[in-house]
Amino acid sequence: MELDEICKELYVKGCEIKKDEYLKSHTSLRVGGKTPYMFFPKTKRIFIETLILLKEKDIPFKIIGGGTNLIVTDDDLNFVMVSTKYLTGVKEKKLMNGQKLLVDSECGVYLASLSHLVSERGYSGLEFACGIPGTVGGAIYMNAGAYGGEMKDVVIEAEVFDLSDLKIKILRNKELEFSYRKSILQDLPLVLLSSKQILCKDNLNNIKSRIEDFSIKRYSKQPIEMPSAGSTFKRPKPDFYVGTVLESLGLKGYSIGDAQISTKHAGFIINKGNATFGQVKALIDYVKKVIKEKYQVDLKVEPEIWE
Repeated sequence: MELDEICKELYVKGCEIKKDEYLKSHTSLRVGGKTPYMFFPKTKRIFIETLILLKEKDIPFKIIGGGTNLIVTDDDLNFVMVSTKYLTGVKEKKLMNGQKLLVDSECGVYLASLSHLVSERGYSGLEFACGIPGTVGGAIYMNAGAYGGEMKDVVIEAEVFDLSDLKIKILRNKELEFSYRKSILQDLPLVLLSSKQILCKDNLNNIKSRIEDFSIKRYSKQPIEMPSAGSTFKRPKPDFYVGTVLESLGLKGYSIGDAQISTKHAGFIINKGNATFGQVKALIDYVKKVIKEKYQVDLKVEPEIWE
């Protein structure tokens, strides 16, 4: 079956399709080349059917959520994209006379929106995520966290689709093997479909106070007004803060083309306007080289790089 025929079949099933779509329109860094086709399944069932069809026909593909943790080559891509844009269902169930809230969210739900939703209900646990961009799928994939909280603290189970045997499976918290910016989803051909979080009842004013505090910190310290892929480097050890180290080396504002180490927070590489993948990659490599020479530390990049 030709790719065009696959597109026709998926379109009939209820999948929005865009041809020759540039990923720079779908990534927060605003960098990314052209994919032959981009699929937007309207429901979880159609999402699964799309994955099955692409897998069975040996069509290379990648999955994208909010595109907030990606650095993508400018070259034409040799794979198609599947977006979770429309997978935004959220179900809520009160437990223990309302003292706890069970939230079942699909992979395309924006994490910050979910954080505000449950917080307004008076349930605590996701305040740390009030300003984290991206979707629930991406957040669980990388165990996103901030201000002392991580996804591993609230997720009790995840519904995944196993591309190796084309079956839906349920993984409990421990089976997800969460660690610093890591989950088992990075190591196995598992696609997150939805997840369940448990949150606890708390005083609404206390919740709002925490969200306000976290929001002020994020807006005042991070370059959220500029295109970026989030924090660029993982912390190599507990007491080694990459942004602080780069600032001490005088590298705030250092640029290669339009790729720049943020003047607001040196842990972020931003796109000043027309940065290319090559410029971003060169700046990453330069930082790695400097840190290796000065501290004998090997930095690892936090966003995924597709090249």
